Amino acid sequence: MTCFTPIKTTAPLVEAKAVRHLYGKTEGANLLVLDNVDLTLEENEIVGLLGRSGSGKSTLLRSIAGLIKPTSGDIAFPPRSDGPTTVGMVFQSFALFPWLTVLQNVEVGLEAKGVRADERRRRALAAIDLIGLDGFENAYPKELSGGMRQRVGLARALVVDPSILLMDEPFSALDVLTAETLRTDLLDLWSEGRMPIKSILMVTHNIEEAVLMCDRILVFSSNPGRVVSTIKVDLPQPRNRQDPAFRTQVERIYAQMTRPDQAPTANDGAFPGSGLGMVLPRVSTNVMAGLIEAVHAAPFDGRAPMPDLAQALQYEADELFPIAETLQLLRLAELREGDLALTATARRYAEAEVDARKQIFAQQLLAHVPLAAHIRRVLDERPSHVAPASRFLDELEDSMSPSYARQTQRAVINWGRYAEIFSYDEGAERFSLDDPA
Repeated sequence: MTCFTPIKTTAPLVEAKAVRHLYGKTEGANLLVLDNVDLTLEENEIVGLLGRSGSGKSTLLRSIAGLIKPTSGDIAFPPRSDGPTTVGMVFQSFALFPWLTVLQNVEVGLEAKGVRADERRRRALAAIDLIGLDGFENAYPKELSGGMRQRVGLARALVVDPSILLMDEPFSALDVLTAETLRTDLLDLWSEGRMPIKSILMVTHNIEEAVLMCDRILVFSSNPGRVVSTIKVDLPQPRNRQDPAFRTQVERIYAQMTRPDQAPTANDGAFPGSGLGMVLPRVSTNVMAGLIEAVHAAPFDGRAPMPDLAQALQYEADELFPIAETLQLLRLAELREGDLALTATARRYAEAEVDARKQIFAQQLLAHVPLAAHIRRVLDERPSHVAPASRFLDELEDSMSPSYARQTQRAVINWGRYAEIFSYDEGAERFSLDDPA
């Protein structure tokens, strides 16, 4: 007699194991964006992938959606007794067809699946009504606000009855009030069981958004992306941003993301590689100066909790961290336990006049950014004191992608000009020690 064991519906919806992804060509420098990432998505949960730009969150999401294939590792949808697991995706950029109406945009996925015209229309109208756009069926995307266009994207994802709703920073392109309204409406639909989905997996760089929406948060490090912490959020819905328990959870995540082993140095963290291999962010000296001044002044007096600083300056984590980490690279600040603390050098900078500030910045730049020191050394050694930008760009491309090489060189150009350690001629694409023309 043959025994049959039924498949349990309690199997995970998706399992990602040891996922690794590289971008680049085999003969050139490769960029490792994901390294040995594991993820399990269970039924009836909202899971957030939280991290800064470049941490591979969207790459993982697109791998689960089947839009790209990881370099190695496995993404599986375990068999379930309630049928195969399917996915629907909401993009950050809305991704609507401008020549189609709202109704036609929502029907696109059903048409691709070969659903009859009358059934397509019935299901599309139901989805449009569900997400609150009833009456706009015949409108075109250009006639809609950003929030309304994102609602169309949500309806298009839901109309195919997916098991998992994948969302790639769905609110980041919206204004604050519109984003808050759409988050609230989405959570209401989820808590009331009105959406035909079993779970949500979303990418975000907004810490408060993650705590507001998610049952579980995977915190990613950058360069390469790894899961450094999994945080369970046990707060009941609806959640209140002013609730002390909510603030404690936010502060806990900031502390996690500023742990010493996550902080950038010349050899790791947000500035991967050593020496010339550091990928540098495009952070302006004006923004750095502004952050130093803000932390130096009351009420922070030299040390600011990151959540309070983000709130005071109206920054999201993805905007604040690159600035703070650049100051740390330059030894103008330290990130620890969720706080940003100015160094004594930064305090002197905050109190100095313009010329003295430039001198302090030049000292820190030459001491702690190898590319800046390298450019200056080459210019000093050449009789002409001139060197083409391509000479340094080629060196950078030995250890990073061309786009990161250009970004890194542009960052150093802006910092070096401010510090007056060299000049740069944009037209000729040339470094020199001469005063700019």
